[in-house]
Amino acid sequence: MSRHGTIRRYTLILEKLKRNQYPSFKEIKEYLFNYGFEISSRTIQRDIEQIRFEFGIEIKYSRLKNGYYIDYNDSINIESFLKFLEIVNTAELLTESLRDSKYAFSYILFENQGSLKGLENLKKLLQSILEQRIISFSYYNYATERKKDFIIQPYLLREYQDRWYIIGIIKNTKKFRTFGVDRIENLKIKTVTFRRDKNIDASKFFENIVGVNYSDKKIEKVVLSFSPLQGEYIKSLPIHASQKVIIDNDEELRIELTIVPNYEFNQKILSYGKTVKVLQPIWLADNIKEELQQAIDNYS
Repeated sequence: MSRHGTIRRYTLILEKLKRNQYPSFKEIKEYLFNYGFEISSRTIQRDIEQIRFEFGIEIKYSRLKNGYYIDYNDSINIESFLKFLEIVNTAELLTESLRDSKYAFSYILFENQGSLKGLENLKKLLQSILEQRIISFSYYNYATERKKDFIIQPYLLREYQDRWYIIGIIKNTKKFRTFGVDRIENLKIKTVTFRRDKNIDASKFFENIVGVNYSDKKIEKVVLSFSPLQGEYIKSLPIHASQKVIIDNDEELRIELTIVPNYEFNQKILSYGKTVKVLQPIWLADNIKEELQQAIDNYS
């Protein structure tokens, strides 16, 4: 069985468990069989063990429910891991296709906006997080058009819209800050280590936002109304994990989000143009109207 097949089995097992129905071992086996995997019980048991030991996803058996489940309290971020599996799955699939035919990539079109900078630093940045080692680098600020040196305690790597960011605490402060990896130069991993605050889960900063700019502002209910056609896209690819459908008919798709509105969210709303209207909160609707008016003024 190829590595792609193994990764695909991991993905299917976790998908089955995520439905919170406590599937039995037999049900897991039947689920895999339905997707073309006719494998032994021993192989499935080994898959479950590998998911636990290699990736930190705790799969346990409940005697009360007579089935298996994911212990989220003892597991790493399951959604991030599933996204990782999706990326690996795609890469493995394309690799196998390329082996079958050297012309495979002639029929695949990637978005081409120039190669991203800083990807060579990802391994070093992840290493510094895992080893809790302080890092230093020069950082270019688009607003000031200047470079500045920083020393930080790295806590988290984040991907957003095909760009990578490092989140950490700036030296001699308690402030977290986000840095675009593409604007980092002269990255150095120090021999000096730090003790990560176990009470701080940096990933929580991003639970209630869209993008990478987080703040201490209050969480709000945001209500958006989309045209029916645009609404189909919004349903298939939600804006945020909190998205709830309020109205879905021939006139509109109305959704509710529980978020902290930020710069990236504003930009996303503006990108939908005339197909969206902000209903709540009023201050956000006013901000969007002002942005649109300024855009119109650019053509006056």
